[in-house]
Amino acid sequence: MAKKRRPQTKAATSQLTDGEIPVVGAREPCPCGSGRRYKACHGRAAAQAVTELVRRPFEGLPGECDWVAMRELVPAATATLKLRDGLPEGVPSATLATVLPMAWPGLRREDGSVMIGLQNDTPSGDLSRDVADVLRRALVAEPGNPVAGERPSADGPRLQDLLDPDEPLVPEVHDGFEFWLTDAESASGDVAASLERANSAALPTSRLESVEAAYWCRTPEKNHLRWVMPHGEDELLDALARLHASGASSLGEDTRLVGSFRAHGLLVPVWDLPSAMTAEDCEKPAAAFAERLLEALGVSTPLTADERRARSGLANRQITLS
Repeated sequence: MAKKRRPQTKAATSQLTDGEIPVVGAREPCPCGSGRRYKACHGRAAAQAVTELVRRPFEGLPGECDWVAMRELVPAATATLKLRDGLPEGVPSATLATVLPMAWPGLRREDGSVMIGLQNDTPSGDLSRDVADVLRRALVAEPGNPVAGERPSADGPRLQDLLDPDEPLVPEVHDGFEFWLTDAESASGDVAASLERANSAALPTSRLESVEAAYWCRTPEKNHLRWVMPHGEDELLDALARLHASGASSLGEDTRLVGSFRAHGLLVPVWDLPSAMTAEDCEKPAAAFAERLLEALGVSTPLTADERRARSGLANRQITLS
């Protein structure tokens, strides 16, 4: 026997504006008066707003490239966060971290300070809104407690709304995860074992000082430089192709531009380096390359045949992380 449908009544006229639509059950009549279920009416737009992927979530934040690097490249790093309206009473500091113990999205420490983890799975398609939601809840959490990730409302604030737009992000790269603890030297038992496991899995990484958002890392076979760049993808690929075709894309002897990947709307060129080449060894070559790149970015003539081939090769070696 077929199940009877629950009758729905249709209001003669809409009584609420879009901005006043309350959240109701997905299968309930939409309060706008359309007679349709909420999930098929105003609920559809609300769900799409929460799940739609924001491809460049850190756009507009000072240090956007370093935000991307802390999210995708760096194992252990922290950076101080400054809020537009200052920190609430009882919160001495707010710190962005690459990752927190147990992959917690956020943590209110015993002393009232707040730490936010960036390398977490997020519940919506807008990473900026997700992290901002964790930050807001961490600021009012009871000291000594982690903060879980929750799906934020579609109209909730983003990092761009909460953080001081004039305060740059300055990552501090760490050798390990001792920043998790106020007194790492006294750690013992399970805590010490967990810290040791995390440290052993982290690749040695350094942030260059001569250029922005370039990170050296050591791997067992070779070293790499991964450089998050703010330029538009097409113009950056053209410039890299011009340099590559002219033999000017390397960072010195036995180094090679091997490709790039996309991360959160930005392009990240990658160089292979000799295993003996340290972060310090990269400083001068990277600064010189930045000057060559700036010059190449200013060229507007069509690419030559060799440059087009170089561009095609670079484009074919791209992957997308986000």
